[in-house]
Amino acid sequence: VQLQASGGGLVQAGVSLRLSCAASGRTFSNYVMGWFRQAPGKEREFVAAFSQAGGGTRYAESVKGRFTISRDNAKYTVYLQMNNLEPEDTAVYYCAAGPFLTTSHNYDYWGQGTLVTVSS
Repeated sequence: VQLQASGGGLVQAGVSLRLSCAASGRTFSNYVMGWFRQAPGKEREFVAAFSQAGGGTRYAESVKGRFTISRDNAKYTVYLQMNNLEPEDTAVYYCAAGPFLTTSHNYDYWGQGTLVTVSS
C-alpha cells in the first residue's frame, strides 16, 4: 500500500484545514487508517485512527473535539478535518495503514507527510 498525504499549509490559529491521504490498491478497506504528527524536536505522536469497518475511531486527548477522522473506501482516501487549529498543532502530519486500531506506531505503511504550520 502506498500512501500520499496532502492538504497541509500555513494557516492562522483558529481556522480549519482538511488533510487527505490517498492510498493505492484495492485493499484499502482492509486497513485501519491512522494519522500521526511530529512537531519540531519532538517524537512522532498519535493523532487519530479509523477502523476498517463499523466506524470505530480513536483520538488523542489533545485533539478530541477539534479533529475528525473519516474515510471514503470507494475513493481509497482518509481525511483529517482539523478545526480551531492552535500553534501547538504545528507539525508534519503522516498517514498510516495497519491491521489494528491502535494508538501505537504499529502500522505497516506510512505516507511521506504533509506540513501544517499554525501561526498565532
